Amino acid sequence: MDKLKIIVDDALKQLDGTLSDDQTEKVGKVIEAAIIRGLLEGQHRAVDACNNYSEAEQDLAHKIASAIRKKNDALIVNLSSLR
Repeated sequence: MDKLKIIVDDALKQLDGTLSDDQTEKVGKVIEAAIIRGLLEGQHRAVDACNNYSEAEQDLAHKIASAIRKKNDALIVNLSSLR
């Protein structure tokens, strides 16, 4: 989750000196939420792609999708704890 913080901080550096401290904090939260939504959308698309395999490959696809969902859940928990 340190990488997410780095991404948010880099984005905020581009606004350095143009926002008050309160505005910077609010914008940081908006950027973080947008990143999270983007990551989750990518995760959902990956799961959907796993489900497009033939029936013979469905078992492996379900295992991959399950692993993606578990990592997704861990991501949400970790990001929620950062707030």
